[in-house]
Amino acid sequence: MPQAERQMHLNAFLMGVGHHEAAWRHPRTEASRIFDAAHFQELARIAERGKLDAVFFADTLAVGHRLEHNVTTVFEPITLLAAIAAVTERIGLIATASTGYNHPFTLARAFASLDHISDGRAGWNIVTSGGADEAANFGLDQIPEHGERYARAHEFLEAAVRLWDSWEDDAIVLDEASGTFAVPSRVHRVDHTGHRFTIRGPLNSPRPPQGRPVLVQAGSSEDGIAFAARWAEAVFTAQQTLEEGQRFYAALKGRLAAHGRSPDELKVLPGIVPFIADTEAEAKALEQEFTELISPAYALRQLSQMLGVDLTEHSLDAPLPPLPPVHEIRGNQSRFQLVADLAQRESLTVRQLIARLGGGRGHRTFAGTPEQVADELETWFTQGAADGFNVMPPYLPGGLEDFVDTVVPLLQERGLFRTDYTGRTLREHYGLQRPAGVFTRSSGAQVAV
Repeated sequence: MPQAERQMHLNAFLMGVGHHEAAWRHPRTEASRIFDAAHFQELARIAERGKLDAVFFADTLAVGHRLEHNVTTVFEPITLLAAIAAVTERIGLIATASTGYNHPFTLARAFASLDHISDGRAGWNIVTSGGADEAANFGLDQIPEHGERYARAHEFLEAAVRLWDSWEDDAIVLDEASGTFAVPSRVHRVDHTGHRFTIRGPLNSPRPPQGRPVLVQAGSSEDGIAFAARWAEAVFTAQQTLEEGQRFYAALKGRLAAHGRSPDELKVLPGIVPFIADTEAEAKALEQEFTELISPAYALRQLSQMLGVDLTEHSLDAPLPPLPPVHEIRGNQSRFQLVADLAQRESLTVRQLIARLGGGRGHRTFAGTPEQVADELETWFTQGAADGFNVMPPYLPGGLEDFVDTVVPLLQERGLFRTDYTGRTLREHYGLQRPAGVFTRSSGAQVAV
């Protein structure tokens, strides 16, 4: 797309009362609101006021190590997004769900339902789940091997796509005169038989308004990049420098042709944690307020989990100890590499490293004026490092309001972001085509009845 016509995509990545790990302790937030669905409905309306593409929710399947010193996820995101759909009209609704501990049939049905409920605004952030606590909740002694997790994800997507497509778009006719609700020959068994799943089908939900929910992926390892090139329509990623972002962007876009895809069919969306104030000094002072509220005990446990090394007895004022090679990490390999590279590149002590990670767990944190934040986003967008951003407000709702009310207008003035919605579905927001179904009446596919 010509540069003058290309526009940014912006998601609001919503987490509790803010992405900073100490957000719940800061006077700008009210920690009890994490239990209130109305809080998240309000946030979605703020994001929709700013004409953002989507709200985005992460998820894990375990309480984990954060219980004592940090707020944990309360709501299952697909359920929460159904409540948000009822009070919004245009903004996309992206929920994280794991291929590791779900079944294609039930998850395909849930996302089809969300897409119908929202009139075509659903997106699925696909994760493979790399946490030991999650594995333990599903009867496993350890995290499945990294490659096996992605092999399962590939088969999961093959089955899910066939399930969404098992009803042709014109299968439902609602002919009252003849008494015909749907035409059986237009509803197909999927007959998926793989190494991990056997599914007859069809799905007991008609084809979603978008054909399929927008497929989002978060993972930058070699396996993750290969998966994204095959399946993803948007990728949520983490890079600390413009050069790292440019390399990732080029590498991922370069993989698409092998799957018959064009670069425009996948949006690269790095995370950004913006501290915004009237002056740069005030923004940096605000960031420091949050840093001073970090619990070292919690941060060390979190860092230990990221790096696969027990740091709980390690000196805060020493550099990291020797780390294992990345291929030995069963969890998130790309985040391990990012954190290891950051510590080495900037010669950080453990104390300095946990301060850098406090805002976004490895995503880029930036403190500045609205103009400086807009400049930073424009640079990444125009210099081949991003198609847009997952905006991760460090505190909520104020951090999101600041972004919507001060940064978005600047991006609009520069012609980099929409001034109003031009479509109704998430696919339309992202400029993505509605996919054709895999079944046709001439394909000889097995009909449902």
